Amino acid sequence: MIHTERQTLRTPGASLGEGTILFGGSGFLGPYILENYPNIISVGRTPPPTTSRHIHIDSLANLDVLRGVPFDKVIYIIGNTDHYNLEKQHVPRGEPTAFDYHVIPLLQTMEQLKHYPIKKFIHFSTVLIYDENKITLPVSEHAPIDPYKNRYVMSKYLAEEACKFYARRIPVITVRMANLYGPTPLKRFDLIHQLIHQLLDHCKGQVWNTQPSRDFIYVEDAAHAVVKLLGTDYTGTLNLGTGTMTSVRKIVDLLRDISGCPITDLNQPVQGPAQFRCDMSTVKRLIDWEPQYSIEKGVQRTYELMKSWRNP
Repeated sequence: MIHTERQTLRTPGASLGEGTILFGGSGFLGPYILENYPNIISVGRTPPPTTSRHIHIDSLANLDVLRGVPFDKVIYIIGNTDHYNLEKQHVPRGEPTAFDYHVIPLLQTMEQLKHYPIKKFIHFSTVLIYDENKITLPVSEHAPIDPYKNRYVMSKYLAEEACKFYARRIPVITVRMANLYGPTPLKRFDLIHQLIHQLLDHCKGQVWNTQPSRDFIYVEDAAHAVVKLLGTDYTGTLNLGTGTMTSVRKIVDLLRDISGCPITDLNQPVQGPAQFRCDMSTVKRLIDWEPQYSIEKGVQRTYELMKSWRNP
């Protein structure tokens, strides 16, 4: 269970999340939303690791089971975060591509939900879509984008465009998510999760380069922001991060101190901007929200809980 031994940050007001369905409750972010907002209904093939009401579907191509379910808000978190494999130059025949994960299922879902009286549909994209050669800090939603850099980013861009098409029938917020992290039993491919797995498996780790700085947001902070956005009148694109930068060097130092294990800097070239942080003015204008987890607190909690799950 994802909530084992985890201190939750309950949002005041039992009605928050009422009338909401969530696709992707067995993933990373979904369980945190469901646990903190028990009124939200999970929809999907796999039940979430929470006590939430769950509606089983075999495929997003057939959502007839939702007829008669009282909902007018949707959180859609379907996709694949393994962008390293999804960016491969050559995709073996028969292997799902980024478009199979991020475009086709979204089109199937929205084509059916356009007939429902939806008040808000929240969809997730990525800050990787921004053009690293043209951005200025902090990066706003209006910054130049480069959607053609690889299949993963291209699939996210096409999903954003699909949301714009259906926006005539469904009020959509597209959340461009910064570097999301936090405790999870799932295999993830982000820096913090990969490093923690290396340390727990081998008591040593390595990173390509410690120089880049990124905007890291703790998963539970993101969960609260997403649910609060359901109650806004906003439609369009917005960034979700903390608005602050943390260097890979600091992540390495934190995890080295917490684990007592060595971490090697390979000093190899890496892709992406040298520095990145979100302009959070749109989110702060829309909702009363501030991140509750500093990078120090979040990284320590992530490591300690993931370690405890291995050694109960």
